[in-house]
Amino acid sequence: MATHDSTPSGTTARGAAAEQAAADHLARHGLAVLARNYRVKGGEIDLICRDRGALVFVEVRARAGWAFGGAAASIDPRKQARLVLAARHYLQRTRQDDMPCRFDCVLFDAGRLTWLKDAFHAPD
Repeated sequence: MATHDSTPSGTTARGAAAEQAAADHLARHGLAVLARNYRVKGGEIDLICRDRGALVFVEVRARAGWAFGGAAASIDPRKQARLVLAARHYLQRTRQDDMPCRFDCVLFDAGRLTWLKDAFHAPD
């Protein structure tokens, strides 16, 4: 019988594996990964990529199943606000605040990958 490792180190390892799989998938589709796990007080971005002339801020979520709405449901307005905060910080720090950007999500539900381009927008 398979066991589910819900320890912090098990969860961290699964998250890192999902982020690597997402980065690999995005790279195969032409995106260049510029940064991983960009953290600021109050927010974090899993992957920051360049897709042609745009910056792409990517949230990666993995869920073992579809309970509670799956991976997409976990990216609620509070999580989106934290992503936007970190993205704004990154844009200002790198002096790219005039560059087009978007927020994508790479979701893993029961091992199935879904890439949502332009998943949500930052409020003005």
